[in-house]
Amino acid sequence: MAKLISGTYAEALFELALEEHREEQFLEEAQGLLMVLQENPELNQMMNHPKIGREEKLSTLKAVFEGRISEDMLGFLTVIVEKNRYGSIEQILCGFIDKMKEHKGIGIAYVKSAVALTDEQKKQVEKRLLETTGYRQVEMHYEVLSDLIGGMVIRIGDRVVDSSIRSKLNDMERSLMKLQLA
Repeated sequence: MAKLISGTYAEALFELALEEHREEQFLEEAQGLLMVLQENPELNQMMNHPKIGREEKLSTLKAVFEGRISEDMLGFLTVIVEKNRYGSIEQILCGFIDKMKEHKGIGIAYVKSAVALTDEQKKQVEKRLLETTGYRQVEMHYEVLSDLIGGMVIRIGDRVVDSSIRSKLNDMERSLMKLQLA
């Protein structure tokens, strides 16, 4: 349910950015806001505290962000607080950023490999993703997971390509289990 709600607010912010023809500005502001919120957990604690009133939360938002972000973004944050949805603010901002990147043709790829990839291997993976996805640009995130044994797992959007040895061993195990049962 929380994901549905945060998606609705992210969509509303996305639509506002498109209507105003200020996609780049809203994207930069959302990324900056997300960074500020992640670097200041005490602000989130205060904004989510049940004993702190709505008016105090709104005045805090105004004191912290007025003049630093656009009036539209500050108004959006105000609506989030007024509707008691501040607990989902990071999900909302992340959802908006993802929508905006998708709109701009930027894919976000998560690559997990058993060993660290060389720069040349990273270039090859990125090139292959650009060829096969239709994105104009790909934002790459790499992670090393030793339990993969070998190979890699790539997730971009809702697609997953699993060429890890762990996955292949699991597939072989399932096949052998079927043979034993027959």
